[in-house]
Amino acid sequence: MADDTKKAIVQFASDDLFVGITPSGHAQTIETDSARNRAATPMELLLVALGSCTGVDVISILKKQRQHVTDYRIEVSGERRADFPRSYTRLHVKHIVRGRGVSEPAVARAIELSDTKYCSVAATLRGSAEIITSYEVIEDDSE
Repeated sequence: MADDTKKAIVQFASDDLFVGITPSGHAQTIETDSARNRAATPMELLLVALGSCTGVDVISILKKQRQHVTDYRIEVSGERRADFPRSYTRLHVKHIVRGRGVSEPAVARAIELSDTKYCSVAATLRGSAEIITSYEVIEDDSE
């Protein structure tokens, strides 16, 4: 049986800053003083993780469906509990797809597949937060 265990390292740097090292060796500065705003906070990184995870899936599926996407953006926002732990209770994921002749049903299906089958971050978060997805398809008139 394969060992799927991954290990990240989070090292205290100084002055409430940490450096996270991913299992693949990439460094990310992490801020714990959100008022100072010198780096991303762990909760901000969670939003980015969800957006990037679903984004990778959706764009891959749309490419396989031969959809002509010229621009793609994911906006992720979250509502948090007032009390500690201040976890997310609801996450909103909006997919904004620009392209030429992009099929809305294809976009909807790609998002559904990501949300229900492929996105590991969404699967991890789903037990503790409601994830609401929406999308917008914009026709690209530029040549």
